[in-house]
Amino acid sequence: MNPFLGWAVLFWMIIMVGSLSIGGYFMFRKFLKSMPKADGKSTLDWQDYYIDKSLPLWNEEGKLLLNELVSPVPELFRDTAKRTIAGKIGELAIKEQVTVIDLDLIIRGYIIATPKRDHKWLVKHLDSKNIDFSKYQGLVE
Repeated sequence: MNPFLGWAVLFWMIIMVGSLSIGGYFMFRKFLKSMPKADGKSTLDWQDYYIDKSLPLWNEEGKLLLNELVSPVPELFRDTAKRTIAGKIGELAIKEQVTVIDLDLIIRGYIIATPKRDHKWLVKHLDSKNIDFSKYQGLVE
């Protein structure tokens, strides 16, 4: 057997095991989110509920801002990220009983729904739009 072929097979096996592990990890996370909680609804059910209930509260400006905020997310995951963030914003809107989803609510929902590594991009983006981020510092840290 050619030694090059042996190394190529070994390399291919490592790539395959790595790819399957990464895919399995994301599938398992999705599975856990779809499991019913004590109230009988899963995290994804609640997310969809809050999106449906808060849909009339969104204005065009808010939708555009949400699309801007999820633009750095790779296109493959962008819809999922947008639904997660919109679900959190909807949850805040329903709990606070607002009549329209405004800039403040969108920023707070984005900060709560996203991992800390994404907050640096949010601060840069808001600075470029001349929006004061100082009142949200407590949520970030």
